[in-house]
Amino acid sequence: MSGHAGEVPDSLGRTLRHLMGDAVWNGMLSGAFERRHALGDTLLRQGEPGTHVLALLGGVAKVIRRERSGELTLLAFRGPGELLGEVAVLDDGVRSASVQAISDCSVAVLAKDAFLRFVTDQDLFPVMVRYALGRLRESDLARGGGGVVARLATALVGLAELSAGRVGGPRQGVELALTRDELAQYLGVSRNTVTAGLAELGSFQVHAGRKHIVLGDLPALRSAVVALRG
Repeated sequence: MSGHAGEVPDSLGRTLRHLMGDAVWNGMLSGAFERRHALGDTLLRQGEPGTHVLALLGGVAKVIRRERSGELTLLAFRGPGELLGEVAVLDDGVRSASVQAISDCSVAVLAKDAFLRFVTDQDLFPVMVRYALGRLRESDLARGGGGVVARLATALVGLAELSAGRVGGPRQGVELALTRDELAQYLGVSRNTVTAGLAELGSFQVHAGRKHIVLGDLPALRSAVVALRG
């Protein structure tokens, strides 16, 4: 990960749109329709059949899986330019995880048959494999390198960038439907460690509620990332 201010962490910034290019991405969406979701909405539900895929156009979502024990495990974050639900469509199975919005989101809905036809016609299966491998590396990148507070601040800035869909924004604060437990799972640390880290970032107007994180001063938090990782 780079330490430049405002830069999206590698673990959060690599997208399918980047891999396939804007022209192919836009072509894929030509037959889709747009849908909007509010913070906290469920976009896809674990156990349901793969009848369609979602292309995330704006906002940030979390991928969560309910284990046999009943506990929820956060697997990943997704931002604009990402595809959601394609695995269940490609393997003709059911969804192995749920996807929930952690900010207001907009998605393009593409039916299973149309998506599979496009992937076949454009010979995109190698791209989909590269995309899947990149996702597998994401959790390792989030858990490695640097102190916990630096990694926490970097992850929060990356999520803010994703919520705006661009590097350097938004300029104002952002609220994310995210818990301490989920951040702990993502970073591979304990909940108490995340709580201590959030408290340390409080001077940068990072505030944690029971089910949300508010980032009140993003320019200051970006500067903190540079200082902490320097």
